[in-house]
Amino acid sequence: MKRRDFINWVGLGWIASSLPVAIAACSSGTTSASGDWQTVGTSAELDKTGQLLAKNSPVGPVLVIGTSKAKITAVNPTCTHAGCTVAWKAEAKKFACPCHGSEFAVDGKVQKGPATKPLKTYAAKIEGNSVVVKPT
Repeated sequence: MKRRDFINWVGLGWIASSLPVAIAACSSGTTSASGDWQTVGTSAELDKTGQLLAKNSPVGPVLVIGTSKAKITAVNPTCTHAGCTVAWKAEAKKFACPCHGSEFAVDGKVQKGPATKPLKTYAAKIEGNSVVVKPT
């Protein structure tokens, strides 16, 4: 191996090994100043339709319902039966799975099967202009 090739390989290796550190440093800005709370969107987004779906949030998929002026609720919208994404049905005040008909209460508990496990829930609040959640 020539000296130039060796130096190129060492340089490439250094860049590749530094990449995860750089990514972690850049993504650390998603943590809220108040501990384990993670930002999943803005209060303006939530106020538009009364719900906010963050598929790629720092804590995983999150569906927040409510408005910034009222109590908000946050759940993982992945149905515990078959993994479909549940939808919030505001008029019925429940989450419904479009795949097999499972229904969940506002607190994530199963109201109608075939799902047997509740949706994962999060503590949620408005902090400044941000909607933040914390796994419970």
